[in-house]
Amino acid sequence: MKQREKALAVPEKAEKKEAPQKGLTIYEYEQKYTKRQNVRGAKFLLRLVAAIVGVFLFAVLALISLEVYKINEYVGYGVAAACLVLYILVFIVPVCKVMKADYFITNVNGFTAREAKRHNKQLRHDIAEKIIDLSAKVEGVGWYDSRVVGELAIASKTGDEEGLKKSLTALYEGSVKKSAKDLIFKSSLKSATYSMLSQTARLDAALIVVVNLQLIKDLIFLYGFRPSDAKLMRIFGRVLTNSLAAYGLGSMNVGNTVVKTMGEAVRDIPILGSAIATLVDSSVQGLVNATLTTVIGYQTIKFLTKEYKLQDILDGVDVSETPVELQEACTELETQLKKKKKFAPAV
Repeated sequence: MKQREKALAVPEKAEKKEAPQKGLTIYEYEQKYTKRQNVRGAKFLLRLVAAIVGVFLFAVLALISLEVYKINEYVGYGVAAACLVLYILVFIVPVCKVMKADYFITNVNGFTAREAKRHNKQLRHDIAEKIIDLSAKVEGVGWYDSRVVGELAIASKTGDEEGLKKSLTALYEGSVKKSAKDLIFKSSLKSATYSMLSQTARLDAALIVVVNLQLIKDLIFLYGFRPSDAKLMRIFGRVLTNSLAAYGLGSMNVGNTVVKTMGEAVRDIPILGSAIATLVDSSVQGLVNATLTTVIGYQTIKFLTKEYKLQDILDGVDVSETPVELQEACTELETQLKKKKKFAPAV
């Protein structure tokens, strides 16, 4: 009998474990995930930081053109024109595309949660359509798992909201994450190679801005959405600090310092000493710039992943209590006012 009772008790425990947990209320979500933030201020700072990056890149390209102009006037004009075209292609176009991309609204309160959930739902459908369309039209893109994209297409066509969310999550945790790492590696390799070839601090700094912005644009295109204004501002800020670091490192004669420490070994061989200095300088710059680009890439996917998870949590948040509690508060206030009026001394 005791064994039979124990056997019967096991399913009861299992049922308790499998029982669904109550979802967060909007107040619990707000307390746990929402941070005080000036939305307009974040948007203004984002544009300001992007503008500073643009001014820095423009100044670097202008200085390069000026150096060439001092050598040959006509070649200088040609280089200036080429730099202007490059500026539009490698800065204006990528930044506009990044800014134009939509993002999930996750920093919400009881008054903005409903609208944010509607916006996020529409954005999920837009992302699904982009991924399905890209996979169908671009042969061999290789970014997305074809099987999961097929499931995503079925869920989108049948209006299966949960299936669509499940497929998107599977993509982001699987093939998209792998593709993002590949993009970061290729961009970091470009940074290292360009730095080793450029041999000038100004060109180094310009190349870092270009490669970093291209990487950010590619990652946002891969995921189908961008980070929020506050997060994107931090990423652009990192691009600026990376380019300044590249400029500063390029201005230092790291290789010469290493050669000096080698002493007598290279003192009588000036050509060898110069070659070693050049190799060391380019290697150090290449390694550092590649590392800085890697940091940019992983910071971007960290923000994208975090905000995707937050919108998923927000989607399960119960916001239906807000009007009820507001009505209760108004009723309580009305009751209290009636009591005060009743006991108030007659004038």
